Formats: sequence, C-alpha cells, structure tokens
Amino acid sequence: VQLQASGGGSEQVGGSLRLSCAASGFFFEDYAIIWVRQAPGKDREAVSCFSPSDGSTKYAESVKGRFTTSGDNAKNTAYLQMNNLNVEDTANYYCAALYGRYGSGCPVRHVGLTFWGKGTLVTVSS
Repeated sequence: VQLQASGGGSEQVGGSLRLSCAASGFFFEDYAIIWVRQAPGKDREAVSCFSPSDGSTKYAESVKGRFTTSGDNAKNTAYLQMNNLNVEDTANYYCAALYGRYGSGCPVRHVGLTFWGKGTLVTVSS
C-alpha cells in the first residue's frame, strides 16, 4: 500500500498550488481520501475528504471556499487544489485513506485513518 503526496512548494499569499495523491495497493473506490495538514508546533488538522465511490467532498471550515478536492479513479489519484493561500496554510500536507464508501458522509477527520502517506511541504509567505 502506498500513498504518495506531491505538488508542495513555496507560494505567496493569494497564490495557488495543486497537490496530488497517488494511491496504489488498494482498491481506490473502497476508501475515502482525506487531506490532513500539520503546521510546525500545531496539531494535525484534516482539511478535506473525497469519496471516490461517488465524487462527494467535504471541507473543514478553515479552507471552505478556497480548497477543492477531487480525484481521478482511472489514475487512482486524488487532488487538492488550494487557492487564495494565506500564511496559515503553511504546513506539511498528507493524504490518507479511510476504509469505507462514505459518499456524502465523507468524514473530515485525522484520527483512525487506515493508511497514511508521506507529506509534502507547503510554505506560504507574505
């Protein structure tokens, strides 16, 4: 099983970045893909959930309206499009998988997840 996040980098306030999460070793549509971030010295925060089984998405309030998660089932890949970035978005971003076809109940949470990938660093500067 592997989850590989990529696409991080440095961006200025107001800019955009697109993260990708390539999954392998499990049936993509049987899991929810959750993006979790952790800023230096802070707790983990789940920011979005994508349900490949039906395309449903959910977001944390902190990113709603700025971030969009999606996926390509044929490529076993999920995405996190991040727009209008601010300095508080600076963090290591991880993609994780949670077993279950959650649909509209896709949970935005960072505990009890099934698989985790390594993070990709996003740095936003003013």
